[in-house]
Amino acid sequence: MILGVVGYNYVYQDHRNISEETAEFTLSADEIKNEFLSDNSSSEAKYLNKTVIVNGKVSEIDMNSITLNSSVFCQLNNSDYKQLKIGSNTKIKGRIIGYDDLLEQIKMDQCTISEY
Repeated sequence: MILGVVGYNYVYQDHRNISEETAEFTLSADEIKNEFLSDNSSSEAKYLNKTVIVNGKVSEIDMNSITLNSSVFCQLNNSDYKQLKIGSNTKIKGRIIGYDDLLEQIKMDQCTISEY
């Protein structure tokens, strides 16, 4: 019975609220891209599922997502992106979920805009 309760709590954990977490790393979009390009496996071990703040220039704006420096794709939690303009500098807080080798982009989710 105890094993069942522990198993249930493990499978149905509370969802993380990334916007309320303290960022473990703060770096530029170019810095994190260069780290992934130089050593993808150690960068994934270092950043995967971690809360980070990435700053850079907005290069693309889509429905509920933006891209910084053409290298960091950020899926936004809300529609704050409407205040952003392509070419403007911003800071995004989110969770690293992986690296896309084909597009050479770092993928982040649960992102919020920290600074316009």
